[in-house]
Amino acid sequence: MPKVTFIEHSGVKHEVDAEIDKTLMETAISNAVPGIDADCGGACACATCHVYINGDWGEKLGKPNDMEASMLEFSDSVRPTSRLSCQIKVTSDMDGIEIELPEAQH
Repeated sequence: MPKVTFIEHSGVKHEVDAEIDKTLMETAISNAVPGIDADCGGACACATCHVYINGDWGEKLGKPNDMEASMLEFSDSVRPTSRLSCQIKVTSDMDGIEIELPEAQH
C-alpha cells in the first residue's frame, strides 16, 4: 500500500496507507484527515476536496481535465499545483506523495 502524506495548512502531517484505486479524497475521508469535506461525495461538483500536489508529483499526475479545472475556478487560493482530490486515483507508484491542504479548508 502506498503511503500518502496529507499536510494541514498549520503543518500537521497525516501519513496514511492508501488503498489502490481509491481516490485521494476517499483516502483522506477514511483516515479522518481534517480539511477534506467532500460535500459532493466525489462527483466533481464542488471544490471542498481542493489540495495542492507537492514536488514533481504534479507533473506525474498530469493536468486537471476540463470539468475539474472548471470546479477549481470556484476554489479559494488556487495554485498551479491545485487539484481536486476526488479526481486522483491512488496507484502503486504514488508511494511517498505529499498533499497540502489550503488554508481555507481547516
